[in-house]
Formats: sequence, C-alpha cells, structure tokens
Amino acid sequence: MKRWLREFRAFALKGNVIDMAVGVVVGSSFTAIVNSLVGDVITPLFMLLSPDSSTFESLTIGGTIMIGKFINAVLSFLMISVCMFILMQGANRLLRRAEKEKAEAPAPAPSKEELLLTEIRDLLKENRER
Repeated sequence: MKRWLREFRAFALKGNVIDMAVGVVVGSSFTAIVNSLVGDVITPLFMLLSPDSSTFESLTIGGTIMIGKFINAVLSFLMISVCMFILMQGANRLLRRAEKEKAEAPAPAPSKEELLLTEIRDLLKENRER
C-alpha cells in the first residue's frame, strides 16, 4: 500500500499532470462564460434587432438580455481561477520541498562491491606506475 501511495504521489505531483488538471478546470469555467455571453447577451440582442423573425423566436423567449447571468459566470470564473492559483501555490511549495529534500539527502554509502572494485582499481594503477 505504501508503495502504491508513493507511486501515486510521484504521478500526481508531476508538473505536466498538475498543469493539465488546472487547464481542464479553468477551461470548463471559461466555457461557462462563453455560453453565457452567447445565450444571455448576444442572442437576445439579435432578438431585439429582428423581433419578427421566426428563426430567433425558438432560441429565446422574450429576447431579454440577462447581463446578471453573464456577470455571474465571469465572477464564478474569477473565483475558480483564484482558488486554482492558491492550490498551485501549495503544490509548488510541496514540489520545491521535495526537490530540496532530495538535494539535501546524503549520498548512500558505497556498497561492498564498489569498495572492492575501488581497491582493485587503485592496486592496478600502482602496478602500472612501477
């Protein structure tokens, strides 16, 4: 279980995974702005310009411009963006801390094989010099 959690943590804290998640969240909230702009502002403006047209009657009822819905979508986008920024600040701190811990970790002691190979190498150098 610990191994699985370590692997998941390594996967989740990769930079490109976090960036992609932020992009999906911000993109979906921006989609709400575009939908509100088109559905609540632009389409009713067309209704007001041509109230006799049967094409636009099926799109909206009454042709009222709903600026409040559009402003609500913009404010929601801003709140989501701020929350994602705060979450990214925390994730960046975690990543920096993990990198710092890796940099400060002492190098592992050489194994018995490495020590033996080093001794052999040194002895061979001494024999060549003679």
